[in-house]
Amino acid sequence: MKAKIPGKCPSCENTLLVTELECSACDTRVNGKYSMPLFNYLLPDEQAFILDFFKESGKLNTMAKQHKVSYPTLRNKLDDLINKVKALEKAMNSDDES
Repeated sequence: MKAKIPGKCPSCENTLLVTELECSACDTRVNGKYSMPLFNYLLPDEQAFILDFFKESGKLNTMAKQHKVSYPTLRNKLDDLINKVKALEKAMNSDDES
């Protein structure tokens, strides 16, 4: 299994920053403090849901059949994920202002 970049500090649960990037071809390194994409802060099953949603062009009826759940169940999952993304965006924006 491929290692995933953690989004939270395992010690204090604060947001982690990327501080170095390296090119695997020429060993060039870029140093600084960079926030990670919002997608990295989502759980693996939430990321998979978003990818499925994208690949199905947002057709929840098709996704409901594939996941063998009802449309309302899938819609609720999408609404919960939308609320989580909004909360993450708000938190990330407030971190930027600090």
